Amino acid sequence: MEDMPIAEVGKLLFDRQAERALEIVRAIWEARSGRWTEIARKMGGSESAAYKRLQRFVAQVDLQETLGRLHDPQAPFVIGDPTEIARPEAEHTEYVGYLEDGKTRGFWMLLLATPYRGRAVPCSFVTYSSKSINDLATSRNQYHFQAFADVKELLGERPLVLDREFSYLALLQALQAEQVQFVIRLKLSASHAVRFTTAEGQPIQLSVRKGTTEVYHQIRYKGDVPVNVIGSWGKGFAHPLWVMTSLSPETGLEIYRQRMKIELCFRDLKSLLGMQRIMNLHETAMQRSLALVALAFAIGYLTGELLRDLFYAGQLPTDPLTSAQPPDAPSRKWHQYSGLFVLLTNKRPIPSPQSEALATLILAIFTNIIFPVVRTPVRT
Repeated sequence: MEDMPIAEVGKLLFDRQAERALEIVRAIWEARSGRWTEIARKMGGSESAAYKRLQRFVAQVDLQETLGRLHDPQAPFVIGDPTEIARPEAEHTEYVGYLEDGKTRGFWMLLLATPYRGRAVPCSFVTYSSKSINDLATSRNQYHFQAFADVKELLGERPLVLDREFSYLALLQALQAEQVQFVIRLKLSASHAVRFTTAEGQPIQLSVRKGTTEVYHQIRYKGDVPVNVIGSWGKGFAHPLWVMTSLSPETGLEIYRQRMKIELCFRDLKSLLGMQRIMNLHETAMQRSLALVALAFAIGYLTGELLRDLFYAGQLPTDPLTSAQPPDAPSRKWHQYSGLFVLLTNKRPIPSPQSEALATLILAIFTNIIFPVVRTPVRT
């Protein structure tokens, strides 16, 4: 990992703090943790001096603003997804409440990301818990709206893709009022029944048979918001997939199927970089730690995707900005491993000519995301 050609990427993201930032990013990769003490042990010099350097860095750099630079305005949609972070021993930590089971202490992280090669690159997040919600006399819905407001101007006509935790009426009403396109998975179990009606108010019972797809155009969500709904029950699946959207039903279903791969992003953040082990006492420090780990993930993932092509497909992509996989049939391991996993576990040296090509491609990817080319019509 020390020989990865990412110096120019550091300058793009962290400006004058690039050298220190990359020292910390590499330490996160090596420690596989977002805890400051474990990061400091992997940095150069004494642990106490490294810890102080880390403290100064997170105090001086707006890490959430830096993470926002990774928002890709050319991405076809923005993904929202919440994940629980358990803190069972944090009895007196100000921002820790209880998770959905009502017993485990912890908090939620709502991550916003844009898709890349079938997965996702984090670009923003918001944290909340049952305790912070009660202390502020607010609701979880308002925390969601806070996160959406941060990217509202960036969305334009692109849809916001959300999972079933977000299928509540107030959200749909707000999205409709703001004319935000959306794609949302429905939770239709017996304990989470959703009521749909026709425009005239007649109840509709959604149903689909195995191996088929059913479409419902312009029905009313809870008798209020007009939506399109599609249900698809693929062979070999125990339950159908239901999606409601402001787009055409078929488009909404296809977009949601692409969104499902963000779960791999969360798996890597937790299992490979130890996001769930963050233990800061104060909320501000916790959010800085999450931003730092998300940045380390993004740099590692985008870099590792190229290594995955090189080692398991035998070639670097000619255009990593558009190609989802190499033109030649890649190996089983190419499909099995994520880019971040390849980066963290790779022990093979990178030959000099390929290292130079790798550096060029890595810089091209980040430059395209941070400084995208805005296409405008040209008169002829």
